[in-house]
Amino acid sequence: MHPQIKTNVVVIGGGPGGYAAAFHAADQGLSVVLVDTDTRLGGVCLNRGCIPSKALLHVAKLIHETQHSAPGGVTFGAPTIDIDGVRTWKEGIIGQLSMGISGLASQRNVMVITGRGIFEGPTQLRVDREDGQQVIVFDQAIIATGSRPAMPSAFDLGNPRVMTSTEALALANVPDRFLVIGGGYIGMELGTAYQALGSEVTVVEAGPTILAGADDDLVRVLRRTVDKTFAAIHTNTSIKGLKSVKGGIEATFLEGESVTTTCFDGVLVAVGRTPNTQNMGLELVGVDLDEKGYIKVTEGYQTTVGSIYAIGDVIGGLLLAHKAGSDAKRAVQSMLGEPMGAQTAIPAVVFTDPEVAWVGVTEAEAKRHNRAVLVSKFPWSGSGRALTMNRTDGLTKVIVDAQTQVVVGVGMVGVGAGELIAAGASLVGMGAQTMDVGAIIQAHPTVAETLLEAAESLLGHGVHSPGKHKAPSPEVTTTV
Repeated sequence: MHPQIKTNVVVIGGGPGGYAAAFHAADQGLSVVLVDTDTRLGGVCLNRGCIPSKALLHVAKLIHETQHSAPGGVTFGAPTIDIDGVRTWKEGIIGQLSMGISGLASQRNVMVITGRGIFEGPTQLRVDREDGQQVIVFDQAIIATGSRPAMPSAFDLGNPRVMTSTEALALANVPDRFLVIGGGYIGMELGTAYQALGSEVTVVEAGPTILAGADDDLVRVLRRTVDKTFAAIHTNTSIKGLKSVKGGIEATFLEGESVTTTCFDGVLVAVGRTPNTQNMGLELVGVDLDEKGYIKVTEGYQTTVGSIYAIGDVIGGLLLAHKAGSDAKRAVQSMLGEPMGAQTAIPAVVFTDPEVAWVGVTEAEAKRHNRAVLVSKFPWSGSGRALTMNRTDGLTKVIVDAQTQVVVGVGMVGVGAGELIAAGASLVGMGAQTMDVGAIIQAHPTVAETLLEAAESLLGHGVHSPGKHKAPSPEVTTTV
């Protein structure tokens, strides 16, 4: 049994929400203990999610770029892929970032303890460590334990060929025939990575479209590309069952009235995520959960136990790392009784090829809420920069309130859309009006100009958009 520790704040979970909360609390002069089950800080995002997936997607991007170079007179042979080398490079990135976070914790005097935290009372946490138990007495606690991939029992065959994102990102091998169950952002991103690495990818989505919740105009552009690169995408289709067979996994599809069975070398189950709220003693101390297992919190992130707060994936809503990081700072401010500041526009990015990104209100959301909006779309076929990259498969969309002319939503699909959406987030977050966007001078030639073009089109003077009003033709006088 380790000596008892007393601290102002204990944070359970070392991911983007947890370590951000710990560091912010320490910066406010509080003593902080950070508890995590993983020996490497960073949570799912760093170790088994955002960072490793983007490393693989960068490799995919390099491969895809060689496939778009032929019109410019440059051709390449088929790439040689060293899976062991890719895996080692990916792990190196994770290790470097994790060490950086540990260093920041040390600089702030944040005590890090590896183990499972279990509440024994409203101000007491027991940590089950490999070398015994640790009791922490705290003034306030912040739960930031995140979420894990959902694995329905019908798909859980105990066969390593059936994976969640965790196993897929470990990159044990590249299956020849790869089935992705779920057309959300995790399924589409990992499908993109594995397709580039050599898999023949089939996506099955139970709903009517991939990337449900994203703007339909943006999804259509992506769909045109992946329909050419993936083996197949089946929407309105469910998996009736998986079965281990010699040399693979047999999957039975139900598409309308049609039932088909196909064999795959690997299967990724990407049907959602589940909050990590089990076996923490939450019921014992009276922290209430909703029907899906998420922790109920107030606007100030306080649970039903006054001394305990919760942030990030465990409280539901948008399960995004950057949202958890924003929650972290606001929760600490709330805990201190200080103004939290507004949590305005939260961008979303899907790192497929092309990338899809959006922030604020989508056109579909505006219609559902009967909100009067004006919509402008600028195709990247009109962008000189997109043409020079041979990547005109893009679209920029601006949505403004019809009465106030305030920009309420921005959407983009195309190469680098995940970086470009930062401009959209700034516009929506600051409440910019259409004329403000039109007044910003964008560098030429860049695809960022498409944001200016979309806004100017709403103002009636988009240089590269079709004119709204046909001006009379100049008179021509011929002199003999």
